[in-house]
Amino acid sequence: MEASPLDRERFVPENSSSHRSDFARDRGRLLHSSALRRLAAKTQVLSPSGGLDFARNRLTHSLEVAQIGRELASRLGLDADVVETACLAHDIGHPPFGHNGERALSEWASDCGGFEGNAQTFRLLVRLEPKVHDKHGISRGLNLTRASLLATMKYPWGVQSAEVDPSGRAKFGAYPDDDEVFQWARQGQAERQLTPEAQVMDFSDDVAYSVHDFEDAIVNGYIDPRALESSTAKTDVFAGMTPWVGDMPPGRAEEAWDRLSTVWEVVKSYEGTRQDLGALKNVTSTLIGRFASRAELHARESRVHTVAIPEETLDEILLLKAIVAVHVMSHTARQPLYLHQRDVLKSLADAMFAEPHHLDPVFSEDYRLAGDTAGQKRVIVDQVASLTDQSALALYERLGFA
Repeated sequence: MEASPLDRERFVPENSSSHRSDFARDRGRLLHSSALRRLAAKTQVLSPSGGLDFARNRLTHSLEVAQIGRELASRLGLDADVVETACLAHDIGHPPFGHNGERALSEWASDCGGFEGNAQTFRLLVRLEPKVHDKHGISRGLNLTRASLLATMKYPWGVQSAEVDPSGRAKFGAYPDDDEVFQWARQGQAERQLTPEAQVMDFSDDVAYSVHDFEDAIVNGYIDPRALESSTAKTDVFAGMTPWVGDMPPGRAEEAWDRLSTVWEVVKSYEGTRQDLGALKNVTSTLIGRFASRAELHARESRVHTVAIPEETLDEILLLKAIVAVHVMSHTARQPLYLHQRDVLKSLADAMFAEPHHLDPVFSEDYRLAGDTAGQKRVIVDQVASLTDQSALALYERLGFA
C-alpha cells in the first residue's frame, strides 16, 4: 500500500538529509529509545527478577512480535518498517510486574484518569521519551510519523470511551493530557477503526503472546503436557478462563482443544532434555507458522483495509492464552507474590506523592510544572511506570518498606 504525504507527517515538522525513509527513521528512533531498553527488566508473564533468566521478558517478547509482524507486513503488502515500529513500541508503556502492575497503578490513579498500558505507550511516544521539542520547548517525544503512531493504536479512542476487558480493566488509547496529538494523529481515520498496520501489530502480539508464554510455562514447570490429555485439565481450563480471556462457545472450545492436542502431543513426554527442548521449539515454530499463514488483507467497499483472521485461528490463540492463564496466573502459589507486587507499586506512588524529592530529575521538572493535584499524580504514575521490576523492588527496599 502506497504511503501518502499525510502518513509521513510529523507533529513537529522536521527536515532530514538521511537516505533512510521516514518510516525507517521511526524504527531507528524506537530501537534507540530508553523505553525499549527498559523492557529487558520488565515482566512478560514470569518476572525477570524471579531468577528465571531464560524466561521471556517484555523486550524479548517485543522483538519476537516485531519479527512476526515484519514478515506478515511483507506478505500482506504493508510497510514493514511501520509495522515493526508498532510491534517494538506496543509494550513500552507497561509498568513493572506486567498486568499486575497495571492493575495496581490503575487503582492508585483512579481519581486522576486511571492507568492503561496502551495509553501510557502513546504518552511515551508523544511526550515522555526525550528526543524532539516543539518551538515552545514542549517535549513531543519521538515525534514519529502519523502512520507509525496510528500503527501503535490498539485502542484508538480516549478514556471517555473506554471499553472493559474480561478482567475488568478499562482499555483505551490516550489520556486527556495527550488528546491534542491523539486528535492530530487520527485525522482522516474512521472512528474506532484500527489501521491495517495496527491490526497486524495486534495479531502478531496475540500470536507471540499465546505461543511463547505456553512454551515458557512448559519449560518452567507450570504446565505438564501429559496432564493436558486428561478431561480434568480441559474442564479446569474452560471453567477458569473467563476472568482472563473471556468466554468461548463450548462447542468451539472443544474443537479448538482437539485441534491443538495434536500439536502438543509432540511434547507430551517433556522432561527438559535437549531433545525435548528442541521438540518444544519446533512446536512453537509450527504454531506461529500455522497462525500467521492464515491472515489475509481484505479491502472493503469503503476502501478501509482489514486484516481477516479465521475464527478457528482466533479460537486456538484464545485457548492457548487460557491454558497459560489458568496454570500460571491463577496458580495459588503466585497469589502472595501478586499481592506484594501491587503493594510495592502503590507504596512507591504514595511515598513519591508525599515526598516528591524521590522523583528522578526529569519527572521532578514535570511535577513542578503540573497545574493541579491530578497533574501531579499523573507525573507520579509516569515515574513509577517507568521503573523496571528490579529498580522498583530496590527503591521499595531503599525507602524502608521492605
